[in-house]
Amino acid sequence: MIKKLAGCVRQYKLPALITPVLVILETIAEIAIPVVMADLIDKGIYMGDMQQVVIAGIKLLVLTCLAMFFGVAAGFTASHASAGFAANLRHDMFENVQKFSFFSIDRFSTASIVTRLTTDASNVQMAFQMITRITFRAPFMLIFAFVFAYNIDSQLSMVFLYTIPLLAVGLFVIVKFAFPRFQRVFKTYDKLNAVVEENLRGIRVVKSFVQEEHEKEKFGKISDSIYTDFTKAEKTVALNGPLMQFAIYVCMVLISWFGAQAVVASGNNEVLGLSTGELMSLFTYSMQILMSLMMISMIFVMLTMSRASANRIVEILDEKNDIVDGEKNLTEVKDGSIEFRNVSFRYSESAENNALNKIDLSIKSGETIGVLGGTGSSKSTLVQMIPRLYDTTEGEVYVGGENVRDYNLNALRNSVAMVLQKNVLFSGTIKDNLRWGDPEATDEQMKHVCELACADEFIQGFPDKYDTYIEQGGANVSGGQKQRLCIARALLKKPKILILDDSTSAVDTKTDAMIRKAFREEIPDTTKIIIAQRVSSVMDADRIIVMNNGAVEAMGTHEELLQSNAIYREVYESQTKGAEE
Repeated sequence: MIKKLAGCVRQYKLPALITPVLVILETIAEIAIPVVMADLIDKGIYMGDMQQVVIAGIKLLVLTCLAMFFGVAAGFTASHASAGFAANLRHDMFENVQKFSFFSIDRFSTASIVTRLTTDASNVQMAFQMITRITFRAPFMLIFAFVFAYNIDSQLSMVFLYTIPLLAVGLFVIVKFAFPRFQRVFKTYDKLNAVVEENLRGIRVVKSFVQEEHEKEKFGKISDSIYTDFTKAEKTVALNGPLMQFAIYVCMVLISWFGAQAVVASGNNEVLGLSTGELMSLFTYSMQILMSLMMISMIFVMLTMSRASANRIVEILDEKNDIVDGEKNLTEVKDGSIEFRNVSFRYSESAENNALNKIDLSIKSGETIGVLGGTGSSKSTLVQMIPRLYDTTEGEVYVGGENVRDYNLNALRNSVAMVLQKNVLFSGTIKDNLRWGDPEATDEQMKHVCELACADEFIQGFPDKYDTYIEQGGANVSGGQKQRLCIARALLKKPKILILDDSTSAVDTKTDAMIRKAFREEIPDTTKIIIAQRVSSVMDADRIIVMNNGAVEAMGTHEELLQSNAIYREVYESQTKGAEE
């Protein structure tokens, strides 16, 4: 895990390495201050030597300035390195997420991925900054301060050693009980994000059904769960404070008691005694030692919190995409021919039933194929095998005469354009969205495909026309307009295969017919697969596939299926009777 995370430091290695050096120099300057303070008291103030006072004062000023300079510099380099590290971490996670197969996305869930890219990354960033500063400062301060304290009085300095076992046991107990609770908290954050995302996506439905109170209650339950778990975890962690305070006060009392006795016994002059300045230095070193121990305990607490986040981040970074470029790495799709050879598919190994069962199909390049079937008949699953959004469980799919597993993924998917029922438009202008199909498309090309998709007419009605800004998710255009823009975007790819997955469901039958007519005339060489619920959308196709329970029930022309297939005839008659009524 550490090696994987360390790989995200990259170009920020220099500030990350400089920070500990600056921290050590800051620590050395701070450690030297009590020594100079002892000389100031013993050789200057106590002896009445103003020259020693001035010399010691100058030394103190220089050491203070050096400590401040190194401290500020360390803070700057640490923040620079940690912010850069977190940026690389988010970049690497997001980049790997883009390679995820749908299996991986389903396994993690969208909300969980968002939490890992935000909350978890922030936790690890804070831990990284703490590691580059406090993790070096605390041990060096502890060691240096203890050595200097030992030189002043070896017996008194042993007081600090008595507190270490107590602190070690306390920290072990805190980490043992806090870590599982923090793990549970971050998993609950995933659920919270999922509720918020679902609510915002469906806010129109929530309001139309007046379900605000229900959504509040659902959110409140998860929020309360986070509160409960986080409170328990924080209560456990909070024990660190009283434990440290107890250790500090015990050490201070013991040093004060024995140190005062040593000063009184020595008369401040005896070789074996303890001078006032040395006692003051010892107090300072004791505070430095104890504060170092407190910082070390804080490191353990912070690492306990961030460990859960780090594990979740590494899970994203380690996830391997099971759909990769084929060994042949073919970069050219010859034509739009498609062949399914005994294809079966299930969404997970634990699934009891196949989503597709022994599919055998052969589609010629340039054919128009309609796909009809009831809800859950796996129509969408069938076409997702073509661009390898999923890989078959059994059997093989061929495109352009080659196994899809042999293609370069980008080459294959650039030759297949899919327009889904739940179309997605991204925030930006209409031109920005269209150019997803072809980044180099000219205004004339965009206008042409929009005319084919029957989108140009409503675009011309906008004040800014093709420069009209589309809100996130296409919130400021209707469902039918969104579908037509997505069809135009797909056409700009000039695909060998065009798949319309119920993508004209929100347009009227006249517009649907116009779009299909444009396809026949303008892209005759493109293989077109049209999934639809309306028979009218597929009845003029070269062939129609009827799907039922993940299998091909029948295949033929409109007239052939009316004669031979009961499912198709029933759908046709129910829709034509409904239209007549």
